[in-house]
Amino acid sequence: MVLRFLLEEKMRLDKYLKVSRLIKRRTVANEACDSGRVLINDKPAKASANVKEGDIITISFGNKEVKVEVLDVQETVKKDEAKELFRYI
Repeated sequence: MVLRFLLEEKMRLDKYLKVSRLIKRRTVANEACDSGRVLINDKPAKASANVKEGDIITISFGNKEVKVEVLDVQETVKKDEAKELFRYI
């Protein structure tokens, strides 16, 4: 049990974008990553890239850009609590 807290929580980028509700569907998140519209720490990221606390995710939506800092990584969260997983920058 103690070892779990010592290990860093990680999650696939496409799943994190869906769980955090930054992007509604995982397939849409995959497409955004494949087209190079998602960056982790200013580097282009594939959908399979690992996301951890402290990472900065940048998503380009047309002419608009959303930049967030990852505060927490969880497998599932309620809709109301999803906004607590990240902070807008």
